[in-house]
Amino acid sequence: MLLYLIVQRVRCGFAVKNARSRLEIYDAQTARLSYGNMTYVDQGSGDTILSIHGIFGGYDQAFDTCKDKVDTYRIIAPSRFGYLGSEVLGNGTPAEQATAYVELLDNLGVDKVYLLATSAGGTVAIRFALDYPERTEGLILYCSAPPLIQKPDTYLKYQGPPAFLCNNYAMFLISPLFEPIMGMESSTIYSMLPINMRNIGVEIDASITNPDMAKNYVKYPIEELQVPTLILHAKDDKMSNYYDMKKAAVRFPNCTFVTFETGGHLMTGHSEEIDKALYNFIEK
Repeated sequence: MLLYLIVQRVRCGFAVKNARSRLEIYDAQTARLSYGNMTYVDQGSGDTILSIHGIFGGYDQAFDTCKDKVDTYRIIAPSRFGYLGSEVLGNGTPAEQATAYVELLDNLGVDKVYLLATSAGGTVAIRFALDYPERTEGLILYCSAPPLIQKPDTYLKYQGPPAFLCNNYAMFLISPLFEPIMGMESSTIYSMLPINMRNIGVEIDASITNPDMAKNYVKYPIEELQVPTLILHAKDDKMSNYYDMKKAAVRFPNCTFVTFETGGHLMTGHSEEIDKALYNFIEK
């Protein structure tokens, strides 16, 4: 056992080093906003997609979600609060994250965007669409956190991994369990590293972002959304329950719901169908 832990420590060290090197290929920029810095990737031209990543993300994961679309669209992929060089406005609430995005878009001279959100980023995207409909062309949710269908009596106040796991070595050690627990390949760990550059964001997501639609249910009047919505979700998603999203989908006005039987939280194996649905949604 001791030998195994030593070997894994060495492997983790190499993986973190490679992850830091990988970040350099994104040519990320830093916007100096009123409250601090926000890092982002900005590539492509055409209609603008603002990519909003999930937990353990950053500008790298936000961009990777859309990188094959830069020949058709302009992709703006920021790190959310506490991830990969982005500082925090106030307490880091979804409303504050949306406000920070508006300031970034103002700095970049962008008037309106399509919001494309994955996982925990869905809460922020929904908040943005509710607060800034005049800046929103459409809302696109990829295996996103679903809103509730009624105000809950109780809710989990912390919705994320325990703090002791939010470091490079601990998460690397448990990565072989990603498949049975989360339905994602163990190699997903390499896109999560270095975790020490993301753990403030993870804490904000777990304690503030993820519980927000339950904690502030009445402040999420989904039925009043003024923009069209595209929801894509896999039935076997172990991280964001498909059936909860299916029930919640009726709350979205002008909603298109695309279902995949398999693919898990990352909707693996459905890139062509996703691209077609995205293209049809934006062009329509």
